[in-house]
Amino acid sequence: MITIVIVSCYLIALLWAVVKNINYWEIYKHGYRPDEWYMYFTNTINSLIMVGCWSGVYFGIKNFQMLQKEKQNALKASTMAHQAHIKMLRYQLNPHFLFNTLNAISTLILLKENDTAEAMVSRLSNFLRYSLDNDPIKRVPLGQEIKALRLYLEIEKVRFDDRLEVLWDIDEGCESALVPSMILQPIIENSIKHAISKMENGGRISITARTFGNDLLMDVADNGPGADIKDGTLSRENGVGLANIKERLQSLYHRNFAFSIEHNQPSGVRVRIRIPYEVKDV
Repeated sequence: MITIVIVSCYLIALLWAVVKNINYWEIYKHGYRPDEWYMYFTNTINSLIMVGCWSGVYFGIKNFQMLQKEKQNALKASTMAHQAHIKMLRYQLNPHFLFNTLNAISTLILLKENDTAEAMVSRLSNFLRYSLDNDPIKRVPLGQEIKALRLYLEIEKVRFDDRLEVLWDIDEGCESALVPSMILQPIIENSIKHAISKMENGGRISITARTFGNDLLMDVADNGPGADIKDGTLSRENGVGLANIKERLQSLYHRNFAFSIEHNQPSGVRVRIRIPYEVKDV
């Protein structure tokens, strides 16, 4: 390939040298023509250097454009893969919640508690609409997320009645903070499954949010029987809920976040999340 390029450049340089010499003789020597044929090819080296320089510039620009295009394609592919990965993590909700809710609605209908069943269907519809309509790539205000969590907890309260107590402690100003959609729901679902449902007299879930400097701090804690925690991971966790949260945070915030699972006092499990405090531009 290099040989072909060099030969092509040399032939072009020869042709260019001939044209330059003829033009020079025609204009400045009034139609002079040399007696020897090789005189037509004088200054070929200078022409070859010029052709080589222009060829180098041309191929350099084309190579740069090709590399930039490949870089853009690779970046686009990486972005699409990144977004697809986040969406996959976001939509891996525990189907047990839906099954349990539908079973509870069926039970309410059998018990002729139609008003409660209708309210539960409405809440379930609104909750599922929220969970599916919000793009997992984008962030939503915490206040909007809390409204969806209230819908979810109202559905669960129909199942657990007085056995489920929920405490909210959301500092003023936090509701406008942007958070990944459905980031707290798997934590609360995990608490209900492994804490509230295991306690005969029910239990309590505390949800707090506050700002600290340039960060937003969110906690979800229960007073259940607790769990074995090894290296910040629940040994009982065999699903995708909590693992997905950490992966989503990693994808969205890279290293600028914290996610920890620890023992609650006096009993239970506490999950802490720290992310940058950001608000939507007006």
